[in-house]
Amino acid sequence: MASERYIAVVDDDRRVRESIQSVVESAGHAPLLFASAEEFLHSNELDVTSCVITDVRMSGMDGIELQRRIRARHPLLPVIFITGHDDTRIRRRAIEGGATDFMYKPFDGADLLGAIHRALDKS
Repeated sequence: MASERYIAVVDDDRRVRESIQSVVESAGHAPLLFASAEEFLHSNELDVTSCVITDVRMSGMDGIELQRRIRARHPLLPVIFITGHDDTRIRRRAIEGGATDFMYKPFDGADLLGAIHRALDKS
């Protein structure tokens, strides 16, 4: 089994957080769950996080701004975006900002696991 890493899950939908939590735990990693970008950034968890999975659209700060703030402190921290909205402009901004993956809801757990493994391999 892979060595345990901390994976931050930032999404304002509790059901999505819990779904991703199950996927992260199935890979032998420890999920850190946050209901908002602000909650994550104000926690002490950013420095121990190996990968961030975030929604694009959330109440308060959106995922693109979260990515920008993460990059300012940890330029190499992998960020995986998930969204329920097909918006090519937002997708382009996320990828140009260094996102390691961009997935659409509903997503397959195996696909998310693959994205997590790719992200951790790059870091």
